[in-house]
Amino acid sequence: MNFRIRGLAPAPFLHLYGLSDAALREHGAQRHVADRVPGFPDRIELRDAQAGERLILLNYLHQPADTPYRSSHAIFVREGAEQAADLVDAVPEVLRRRVISLRAFDAAHAMHVAELADGDAIAPAIRRLLADPLVDYIHAHYAVRGCYAARIERAA
Repeated sequence: MNFRIRGLAPAPFLHLYGLSDAALREHGAQRHVADRVPGFPDRIELRDAQAGERLILLNYLHQPADTPYRSSHAIFVREGAEQAADLVDAVPEVLRRRVISLRAFDAAHAMHVAELADGDAIAPAIRRLLADPLVDYIHAHYAVRGCYAARIERAA
């Protein structure tokens, strides 16, 4: 089972790039400067920010469906990120180096099944979940803090 992991499209965040800290606060966001690696996982490029890179921390509605699973959480986007990651049959290092909660949703946006995986166990877990015909897509979350990491779908 082939899979695709995609970062977030940058367009919804572009208006925040370059804003002052006060202006970011008006949007409910904060600027952070990465001071360690790992520690600041960018959701657009699906990589850990390097020390000194600027990121914006904001609330993101990652599960917008009008169901009990509707959900948002804090995420980092690297200020200046303009190209979303699009990986087929590859798990980016930003996910591999952390424990990931894989939450498999059906076509009605209800959580069908979930499991934890890390490192080399992530790709087989994704394939196993996507092999279930009731699974429409997967949301990956960083298990420790619960933050949304990426969407995973079947690849054509």
